[in-house]
Amino acid sequence: MSGSHLRPTRLSRRGLLRASAAVALLPAARFLPAEEAAGVPVRAVTRGPRFHWFGYYDKLQFDAENRRLLGMEVDFEHRSPRPEDRVRLGMADLQDGDRWIELGESTAWCWQQGCMLQWRPGHDRQVLWNDRSGEGYVCRIHDLKTGQTRTVPAPIYAVSPDGRWAVNADFRRINDLRPGYGYAGLPDPFAHERAPKDSGIVRVDLETGAAAPIVSIADAAAVPFDHGDFGAGKHWFNHLLVNPDGSRLVFLHRWKIDAHRWLTRMFSVRPDGGDLRVLIGSGYVSHFIWRDPRHVLAYAKPSPGAAWGFFLFEDRPGGAVEQIGAGGMGPGDGHCTYLPGNQWILCDTYPDRDRMQHLYLFRTADG
Repeated sequence: MSGSHLRPTRLSRRGLLRASAAVALLPAARFLPAEEAAGVPVRAVTRGPRFHWFGYYDKLQFDAENRRLLGMEVDFEHRSPRPEDRVRLGMADLQDGDRWIELGESTAWCWQQGCMLQWRPGHDRQVLWNDRSGEGYVCRIHDLKTGQTRTVPAPIYAVSPDGRWAVNADFRRINDLRPGYGYAGLPDPFAHERAPKDSGIVRVDLETGAAAPIVSIADAAAVPFDHGDFGAGKHWFNHLLVNPDGSRLVFLHRWKIDAHRWLTRMFSVRPDGGDLRVLIGSGYVSHFIWRDPRHVLAYAKPSPGAAWGFFLFEDRPGGAVEQIGAGGMGPGDGHCTYLPGNQWILCDTYPDRDRMQHLYLFRTADG
């Protein structure tokens, strides 16, 4: 059965992870059938007239007790955020009538990924988000036990599994070259440079606030592209993600080939900036997730002439590449997540003709 046949839901990804534990008991089904999906409990936990959402699929939205659900709230839709627009941050208490509890606000946000709002791994009752302060972006760390909020003088993009450190990219550069993923309010100081050496990935200590660059855009641009030259377009980084044991992280290196198109490589690197290497070098990479500390599942082309699909890439020089879900996952691109145990993949589709996205589960044993 195609994923497009599944009944669409409004359930969050991590909410579905909790609700779908019984899927492991379905031995014959590759996908969760529509009649089974209809039995998954679904309810709206926020109400209008304001608009609520969370952000990206790779962030921790539920707390460790699966009781508190993080979210963002604004008064408008259908336009890009302006520098003065504030997003309100809060959480719904799922055991208290979905009561909305306000946590703070931010002027550093976008529709696609919000303000990187998320629970801090390994730290009970702490919430992280980005904000703008003066002429820079910062990270706020809010402690639910004390009610206190402290500020780290650098933003975050992806957080380590133990919550002790994070990495970021240059949100000013992203907003310049990929509007919708960066933050309005601060101009790119390197807008005139093709591949700046002073813009890139920074590692941030969430305890001390110390920040140090680990990979510059110039570093990535210095690694030859195996399938042509880069041309004169500008380069930037996007979509950072730390692996499950904190030993490596991946990120997307992108460069413009004309006003409306770009190519993409995936790099892998140690958190100290060592052992930088190309993991997916075709120029065609989209959404991805770590399966384990050594493998990344990505919607990509393994070579420029290949068809798009979901592939599992082994993170080592000359690592194996295996297609996953051929003829089963999809149709097309989606935001993929492994359920605990890695026996099932939760994914979605892009909007169909009715503007509906469809969630589906794929059993990895079926290839």
